Amino acid sequence: MDHIIEAKQLHIERKHFRVEFRENDRGKFLRITEEAHGRRNTIIVPSTGLEEFNAAIEEVLAAERASV
Repeated sequence: MDHIIEAKQLHIERKHFRVEFRENDRGKFLRITEEAHGRRNTIIVPSTGLEEFNAAIEEVLAAERASV
């Protein structure tokens, strides 16, 4: 059974996002769920990869900002 440590919900345009930091017997992880038009997509990032995941997002956004 998962335990939610922290959660945040966002509504952006027609999409609903739920970002949850959770823990279960296998460890901690980030779960990001997108709901739009009756469909749901989820990604899960183990806590051991969160720094790398965040760095990749920052790198992509920095490249986008530089191109503007």
